[in-house]
Amino acid sequence: MAGANWVYTFGDGKAQGDAGMKNLLGGKGANLAEMSNLGLPVPPGFTITTEVCTAYYDNGKTFPPGLEAQAEAALAEMGRLTGKVFGDPENPLLVSVRSGARASMPGMMDTVLNLGLNDVTVEAVARASGDPRFAWDSYRRFITMYSSVVLDVDHGLFEEALEDHKERKGLHLDTDLSADDWKALVGKYKAIVRKALGSEFPQEPAAQLWGAVGAVFSSWMNARAIKYRELNAIPAAWGTAVNVQAMVFGNMGETSATGVAFTRNPSTGENALYGEFLINAQGEDVVAGIRTPQDITEAARKLAGSDKPSMERAMPEAYAELCRIYGILEKHYRDMQDMEFTIQEGKLWMLQTRSGKRTARAALRIAVELAREGLITQEEAVSRIEAGSLDQLLHPTIDPKAERRILTTGLPASPGAAAGEIVFNSDEAELAKKAGRKVILVRVETSPEDIHGMHAAEGILTTRGGMTSHAAVVARGMGKPCVSGAGQIRVDYARGTMTVAGATLKAGDLITIDGAAGQVLQGEVRMQQPELSGEFGTLMGWADAVRRLKVRANADTPEDARVARDFGAEGIGLCRTEHMFFDEARIQPMREMILAHDDAGRRAALAKLLPMQRQDFVGLFSIMHGLPVTIRLLDPPLHEFLPQGEAEVAAVARALGVTPDALKHRAAELHEFNPMLGFRGCRLAIAYPEIAEMQARAIFEAAVIAAKETGTPVIPEVMVPLVMGLAEFDLVKARIDAMAAAVTAESGVALSYQVGTMIELPRACLRAEEIARTAEFFSFGTNDLTQTALGISRDDAGSFLGSYTAKGILEADPFITIDQEGVGELVAIAVERGRRSRPDIKLGICGEHGGDPASVGFCHAVGLDYVSCSPFRVPIARLAAAQAALGDVTAREG
Repeated sequence: MAGANWVYTFGDGKAQGDAGMKNLLGGKGANLAEMSNLGLPVPPGFTITTEVCTAYYDNGKTFPPGLEAQAEAALAEMGRLTGKVFGDPENPLLVSVRSGARASMPGMMDTVLNLGLNDVTVEAVARASGDPRFAWDSYRRFITMYSSVVLDVDHGLFEEALEDHKERKGLHLDTDLSADDWKALVGKYKAIVRKALGSEFPQEPAAQLWGAVGAVFSSWMNARAIKYRELNAIPAAWGTAVNVQAMVFGNMGETSATGVAFTRNPSTGENALYGEFLINAQGEDVVAGIRTPQDITEAARKLAGSDKPSMERAMPEAYAELCRIYGILEKHYRDMQDMEFTIQEGKLWMLQTRSGKRTARAALRIAVELAREGLITQEEAVSRIEAGSLDQLLHPTIDPKAERRILTTGLPASPGAAAGEIVFNSDEAELAKKAGRKVILVRVETSPEDIHGMHAAEGILTTRGGMTSHAAVVARGMGKPCVSGAGQIRVDYARGTMTVAGATLKAGDLITIDGAAGQVLQGEVRMQQPELSGEFGTLMGWADAVRRLKVRANADTPEDARVARDFGAEGIGLCRTEHMFFDEARIQPMREMILAHDDAGRRAALAKLLPMQRQDFVGLFSIMHGLPVTIRLLDPPLHEFLPQGEAEVAAVARALGVTPDALKHRAAELHEFNPMLGFRGCRLAIAYPEIAEMQARAIFEAAVIAAKETGTPVIPEVMVPLVMGLAEFDLVKARIDAMAAAVTAESGVALSYQVGTMIELPRACLRAEEIARTAEFFSFGTNDLTQTALGISRDDAGSFLGSYTAKGILEADPFITIDQEGVGELVAIAVERGRRSRPDIKLGICGEHGGDPASVGFCHAVGLDYVSCSPFRVPIARLAAAQAALGDVTAREG
């Protein structure tokens, strides 16, 4: 790649790049270039491209030829614009080195500030600024960051030295330390490096620069970045860019500051400037949560009850400039922006802008309001909401009537509520999750190393940090409740306890956090289901107007059906009738049926089940009020209904009037080595047609009753499971049709109904043309179709699927997102062949994939008529279906 352009410069109102070059310059670099082109105050700098990251890893972690010369030329240009020279002992240019991938990864990779300082240049900075304290403070920060990030010296060693020094001098805050204090600490810090490495802290600025650039590239492959990419589906091949930028200093006294601001509230979506800043500080002080930040606006300060001045009051000119710039940026990018800024001696500098991470609730409000303001279209608003993120809105919140035993109150960092056992480290959180226990991760402050624990926990509680701390930003992105800055809590990691308000709680004790109120509550507090209205209803209305796919719900009970209707389901795509038989009142006649020795005995037991089953269906048909309802005939193997342990066998035997041995003998007869491929599905209806007859009678009698009660016609869809070909299907269909004729004769009501099948075997996909001659609909049972097509047991796949996705053998877990190449092709074959013999055949999907956004996109593309999913995922499917339709439009227009 001789002659390649590895470096792109920006600054002084112009740039070689722009916002459209994120793949090459990373998000940060592209947006710095864009802000420069807009004429905003951006310190000059340059971006080393993502292609260098790729070359760096391809060539044994070495830099490509030509890079150094291009970087030196860019540094010279930065020097010209700033009037300083990189490495000059008298007039040094200091720089920051930051990562910047094309997808935002907050806190996942490494940053170095104040680079270029050494024992000589620190004196020059002190002279030029007239402020030795500032110079030595900057130098100690540089040694700390560079040693931790580049030299791999434990960060805690520097923190310990600082705390020891403050304790000895009787000082509390970093800002209390004098120039002499920082100078003394620099000596101690250099001694720490010498002891750890056996060599001196590097003094040559050029060597410092290339060490930092290499460290940023190396951090692309650190454990926390890999985990973040895994959780957010970011490919490793994208690489990161590196941004080298002239330093501006927020730690030059009371007229200097640093901060983070959002153009709208990232938790609620409210159209108001939101953020935090610190006077006399550098950027890491805000996000690290080491000092509690101040509010940017006066309104936010009053709301928080803070006695520290807002930026609006303390720095009115810089505040006015920030407001001017945020208006420009939001209109330009047509989205809520997350901005980082520094004020150096009264002048505001912009260090970053990007589309801000936000909660699902905020995303909805922002999208709807931007559309109403005319900045984006309704279709763009629909496309902007990540369908899967709606899950955040569909979880319980604390019941307003519940008693709240408040332990303490912190900051409401991420909305929602969660209860669980206390754990104090991320590894414990992950182990608890695997063991099926719900936990709250309690930390003094989180760091990027905690990403796996935060993912595993129900919610996060920290004692330090503000609304833009690591914990807050990551929790909002994950949709996890978070309370941060709960400073009254004392955490003792060694003892495994937290103490607050005179109470000591230990690991394993139950607490509840309310991320919307910032409260920490004792015990497990009662929750309530969410209510969806306002912007949610508006956006879903826009989505429904553009989608083609219908969305149904998998619902087995009237309660499921009610929830599904509330979430906008357009019918029931799968009612699993076996779930109705596990009820305590029904399991006994079910067992009587299984133990019966002949047809008459089975029919007698089934007669007891008929009225119960009929009543279930009346409830479902009435709630769905004329919408389609697909009822699957009995599917699981019969042994699942029999008792397991000795005590249960004895009790059931007594109740049924048989001996325990007779029960065990029948269980042994029904035992299967591989029940998933055994005596189940339509095989039960073929061996014991009386089961299918009872269920069909219950369905049709319920349809007659519900139609009379609601005044709305009911057209049930009866689904035969696990067929492999036409002969099986026709045998069962004949029994269903006979029952329909009988109920019509008895009731005098002509029935409208459809009989179809669940396609869950590869052979059924291949024989779809033949099956469709008599089947009126297909519903793809993609859970079992995935098992039978891939030869993978869903229950046993956990031990190896992770390594398959990590190694790229499978793109995603095929039980979460449909395997389009294999299972998807079988579905496509069945769709094409089924329509060949029945052009109007109704086609749907009822596996768990029906609520997965990527799988919904596939269902749209392959031409299905509907998807069916669990009730709480119905809104996700509605939005994903709309986005798939809009994707079609975009592709056609493109």
